[in-house]
Amino acid sequence: RELLFASDKVVAENIIGVILFHETLYQSTKAGVPFVKVLKEKGIIPGIKVDKGVVPLAGTDGESTTQGLDGLAERCAQYKKDGAQFAKWRCVLKIGAETPTFQAMLENANVLARYASICQQNGLVPIVEPEVLCDGDHDLYTAQKVTEQVLAFTYKALSDH
Repeated sequence: RELLFASDKVVAENIIGVILFHETLYQSTKAGVPFVKVLKEKGIIPGIKVDKGVVPLAGTDGESTTQGLDGLAERCAQYKKDGAQFAKWRCVLKIGAETPTFQAMLENANVLARYASICQQNGLVPIVEPEVLCDGDHDLYTAQKVTEQVLAFTYKALSDH
């Protein structure tokens, strides 16, 4: 990580932000300079991944949601204090014959919206990532339609929250 963060200015000219994991936010160079400070000095905005990973969504056949809302406000407040300027959260939806279901799209959209609201309340810019996986034997038209549906659910939830 130090090699990437401390590289020459050409890297900084082409990168505006970096998403860090929790442990990386608190790491330093061999000289003891916090990575967040190194990034900021290069004009790179530090961000933080705040979700706690994908878990099975109860009542569905293999669909998922993302955990991590518990304690998120406290974590966001601390991350902001420690130099993060934005946060990232990812929800994953799979395309199949019967998926994503209404339940999965609604749950994931609401999780993303609650996350975004909590981030904004704590001064972090939320990156909202409803990831529709391209895996499977569906065609491009199906992928487009599912993505449109997922985005519609997400925009509605963001508006509601």
